[in-house]
Amino acid sequence: MTIGLAEAKRQLTDFAGSAAGESPLYEHLASKAAGDDEVAGLLAAAPGGASPALLFAVAHRLIQADPIHPLSRYYPSLGGFDGVDGQTWPVFREFLLAHADDAAGMLASKSLANNEVRRAASAFPGVAMAAKQAGGKIALIEVGTAGGLLLGMDKFAYRYQCDGGEQLVAGPAKAAVGLHCALDLAPGAVLPKLPKKLAVAARVGLDPAPLDLSDEDELAWLEACVWADQPDRVRLLRAAALAQRKSPPEIIAAGAAGGFGEAVSRVPADLPLVVLTSRTMGHIPDAERAEFLSSMAALGESRPLWWVMDETYEHGLSAVLPGRDELAFARDGLTTLGLARRTADGWDALALARTTRYGARMTWLAA
Repeated sequence: MTIGLAEAKRQLTDFAGSAAGESPLYEHLASKAAGDDEVAGLLAAAPGGASPALLFAVAHRLIQADPIHPLSRYYPSLGGFDGVDGQTWPVFREFLLAHADDAAGMLASKSLANNEVRRAASAFPGVAMAAKQAGGKIALIEVGTAGGLLLGMDKFAYRYQCDGGEQLVAGPAKAAVGLHCALDLAPGAVLPKLPKKLAVAARVGLDPAPLDLSDEDELAWLEACVWADQPDRVRLLRAAALAQRKSPPEIIAAGAAGGFGEAVSRVPADLPLVVLTSRTMGHIPDAERAEFLSSMAALGESRPLWWVMDETYEHGLSAVLPGRDELAFARDGLTTLGLARRTADGWDALALARTTRYGARMTWLAA
């Protein structure tokens, strides 16, 4: 089922608006594509799951494979340094339409992939707090892990830049991946205490369509899904992927509900469990999400278990800490870092921080 030209143009217009302030290149290309029957037609003719973001990921992947084409000058991810100008759209249009058959095939066969490394900076304080409560080594299970990069968060270095110039530093001093995050305080909040070391003794990922980042084609596609004028994100992604190849995590190809029991079985039974979800829960159907939460709750009654979530409030923390409407994603577009421990009496949950899309900033909340 296709969406038709009018709907494709509407989606491109909306995408241009969402890219405003974040990606001058994609804002420009999407706004131009919304008025072009041939380029918008590629999206219109694609299966219903295609989106403007997928269209630009496809274009990004095609130019990766032809880096000497003049279009690469506008792609900082490929070393380009020309800003948007009067030739950007004509060159892009000529390139994409010249590769229309390849683009159509990829739109039909590919899906967007994301494994944003900087989100580890958002999740780290929550996982560290869970590990402190657990009293030592933990088993980390990430649901919706994609390529498993966040499972390596204990090997990353973190620097949190706080208001007033103070810095919080965590993680190993010498790390292949260094993450920076701005951290400010909500009224009444105090800075969290972060450990120098996070002791992850076992780690398992769970994803219905996992990515093998030792495969250059899969890694290139993951890079292509990053917006092309955000080269720092691409750089961190590749650095984390290359570091991961030295000790790749185990990733089970299964959904949240169907694979959770198997994931748990892969870690030692004496280790406390920390389950991590990061921008995952909203992509899981309601019935499966409810089954997954029920499975966690049941397991947590017989084994120490924490759930660390960096999710929209509506799809994450609201399930264990209802009534906090001020945290709703619909209000301000921010996600919420939450920490929940399962006890015999139910969930003991806290809202820790509000977080941004790519983990570049967080606001720590009062207890």
